Order: sequence, then structure tokens, then C-alpha cells
Amino acid sequence: MNITGKNLIAGEWSGDTSNGFSAMNAITNQTMNEMFADANEQEIDQAINKASQAFVTYSQLSAEKRAGFLRTIGEQILALGDDLVNMACAETGLPAMRIQGERGRTIGQLGLFANLLESGEYQAVVDLADANRAPLPKPETRLGYLPLGPVAVFAASNFPLAFSTAGGDTASALAAGCPVVMKAHAAHPGTAELVAQAISKAIEICGIDAGVFSLIQGKNYGISSQIVTHPMIKAVGFTGSERVGMILQRQINERAEPIPFYGELGSVNPQFILENKLAEDAKELAQGLVASLMMAQGQFCTSPGIWAYVADEHAATFENAASQAISETAAGVMLTPGIAVSYNNAVKQWQGIAGVECLAQGKSPSAEQIHFCSAALFATDLATFKDNKTLHEEVFGSSALIVRCKSQVELMAFISLLKGNLTASIHASEKDLPMAQQVALAAAHKVGRLIYNQMPTGVEVCASMNHGGPFPASTQIRSTSVGSEAIKRFQRPICYQNMPNELLPELLKI
Repeated sequence: MNITGKNLIAGEWSGDTSNGFSAMNAITNQTMNEMFADANEQEIDQAINKASQAFVTYSQLSAEKRAGFLRTIGEQILALGDDLVNMACAETGLPAMRIQGERGRTIGQLGLFANLLESGEYQAVVDLADANRAPLPKPETRLGYLPLGPVAVFAASNFPLAFSTAGGDTASALAAGCPVVMKAHAAHPGTAELVAQAISKAIEICGIDAGVFSLIQGKNYGISSQIVTHPMIKAVGFTGSERVGMILQRQINERAEPIPFYGELGSVNPQFILENKLAEDAKELAQGLVASLMMAQGQFCTSPGIWAYVADEHAATFENAASQAISETAAGVMLTPGIAVSYNNAVKQWQGIAGVECLAQGKSPSAEQIHFCSAALFATDLATFKDNKTLHEEVFGSSALIVRCKSQVELMAFISLLKGNLTASIHASEKDLPMAQQVALAAAHKVGRLIYNQMPTGVEVCASMNHGGPFPASTQIRSTSVGSEAIKRFQRPICYQNMPNELLPELLKI
């Protein structure tokens, strides 16, 4: 395994690592050996200019050739073998099985778009002319889609493969015909470089302009600003915090040419537990929710952060089972020391709110476990929840809040208080269906994916998936970052009217 620590600028490795930064080993909390360069303004400008130049030829590449390119990227990622798994595990603290699964998903996403391109899934719409229509003849019109241009993608901290260098944003942008300038996450720069090496090799194998992909490393906040405000960048994909996302959104809004900003910023993924379900499955449901919460130590964008029900005689059984399950959980490693600090601060803040009860906490970390954190379960009533906006915010980690409602009317009022979310789940029995209908009608306006009797953690990569939602779950309510529809974020419609065949793009020709 050879890590240069440099930026990949249109096929060339560039940068000074002597004054750069290092990743942290998430388990040992020790600085890793590799040094990485902070990209400078000239390198960023060069990467974007090269992407703009590459757009001329790459946007004209046939669907079959783009599909072959995507598949070759997947093959080269797989060829990295254990080097990629070991690096990602060290930088994130995630277990090897999780990284292996995420690698499979990443390759699967690339394959999904390749299959769709080859099968002609993204077909044009053709309305033929009708010279006999009265009172005026009908012209021939053909609706197709054009790639937007160079796209900037920001890697996510919690998915070092599936939402990072060759993740869903990159795959869908490349499928659409857009070159990608990738901003690596500073928490896993070694993983990012290895995947970038795989993409670079695929570019070479497929004979594509090297400007179609560049990797930008760095911890300097100015890098992100320069990327999103560059006039040649035509869209941005971002997964991260609401605070950073809104800074980038403001900067994009101030551009002379505003561009789409596809930001995924946060979600509490509420869980609605209805009366009969609570009576029938209190213990099992509590254990299932805790298990879902503890996946990756709660560092999933779909982690169940708020659980709500009408508190009755069965609520104690549920809360006791959930509290016991939480108390038995071991402290877990967080992705970065900064995330660990933010999580612990949020837990302490909740503990200080009047009307909020801490039901249980997981086992404490040892002295050696520097940025390990303990799970926590809290409970409150609707009035306290309504009056404390802090309780409405996502806590990135294994902390959940139970909202005890006094009636079904209060449960519906609770739904009205929620901000936008990626998901919500309705846990109900057949006897609960009348109430479930009311909950579903209200909750559908708060989420991008509504789930019945299943946990929210996990996203299926398929044509019918929507991974987005009302703000702040995402900044573009009409889009998804997962599934075959994700490609549409990086295209725009164009109608050709009365065009001769010679002037039409290949997809629109007869």
C-alpha cells in the first residue's frame, strides 16, 4: 500500500505534505504515520479548470462507455483488497465487516448506474409532429437531459466508502456525464486516496480525460469555500452537519450564478409507537429500537433519535426494557475526537434541562478509551419538548429521547412540532390501523421515507428509494441521494423542437 498524501489533480499527484495534517487512529487515538497535504488555491483552481475541460468530451461519451467506466471503478476498488479495509477501519474505528459491507454497497451503486445506462433506463420523451392538427400544426418535440457540468462532492464522515470518494454522489454525477471534484473528509484521507487511486486507474484503463476526477485533501476551511464559489462548479453534493451545510448554502446563494446545493444535514428519524403495539410487543420493540440506535454507535443518518407514544400502563414495561438494554451497552468508539466531544456535550446539555429525565446510560469508557462514548436514553413530556428547541436537534451518536404523550391528540401535536427528517417509522398492530392512518397522513409531510413496523437504519439502493426529506434532512426536497433517481440531480431537461436527426444527441435520434 502506497499512500502519497497528495492531492490527485487530473491524473497528477500534487501537494506539499511537510506542513500538512495526519488522520487519527480511531481506536488508539494516536496520530497515524501518513501526512496529507492541504490543497492550495492554485491546485483547487487547476482541478476545477481541468474538470471543465474534460466536460466537453466526457459529456459526449456514450451511455455504454460511461457504464464501462463505472464498472471499471468498482473492479479497481475491489482490487485494493484488504489494504482498503484496514485503512478505513483504522481511520474510522468501524469494524471490518461493516467496511466490507460498505465496499460492496459502493461497488453495487456503481453497478446500478452502469446497468441503467446500458439498458436505456433514462429514455427520452418524443412527441411526433402532426401536420393535420387544427387550428395549428403540431411540431415535433423531443425531451432529453443534459449533464450540468463539473460537480463538487464532499465526503461524509460516517460512510468512508458509500458516501465518500466513489460513493453515491460521485457515481450518480459520473453516470450523468459530469466530471467530479471530490473534497475528501479529513477524518479518513488515507481511505480517500486509496479509492482515488482506483478511480485514476479506471480512467487510464478506459482512456478517459483525466480531468474527469480530482481528489482535494485538506483541513483548511477555505478549501470548501473556494470550491463551492468557483464559477465552473455547476452543482454540489454534501453530507454533513447543518452548521457547515448552511455556511456553504449561503456562499452558493451569493454566487453570480446560483447552483443546486444537494445537502443532507441532519435527521432525528422519529419512531411512533401506537397503543396496541405497545401493549403487545413492549419488550421486544424496546430491544429492537436500542439495537437500531446502537448501530455504528448511533452514527447513522437514519438512527432513531426520538421515540413517541401515548404513555399508558404498558409504557413502564417498554421503558424498563429499553433502559436495561441501554445500560448493558459497552462504550463505543466515535468516528473522530470532535464528534465524541460534541456528543458528550449534547448529553450533558440534555441532563441539565428541567423536565428531562435520564432513564439509563451505557457502560463508561475506560481511561484508555479517549474518544469512546456511552449510550444514553432520556424521557420527557410534550410540554417540555415543545418549549426546548434543543431537544428537536439531532444528537449524532447513541442517544435517544422518549416523548411521553398523554393522548392521541398530543401525539398528533408532537408530529406537528417536528422538523424535516429522512425517515420515520410507525410501529403498529392491525388494531392500530385507524390511528396509524392519521399518523401516516401527518408524518408523510415531515419525512422523505415513511416506514411501517421496521427500524429506520439502513437504506436500500433501488429505483423506488428516496433518501432525502424536508429541511434540514436535505436542502433539496425534490431529490434523493440514493437510488437510480439520484442521477437527475446532476442533469437538466432540454427540449429539441423540429430538429433534424443530424443535430440531435444519440439518445434522441430515431
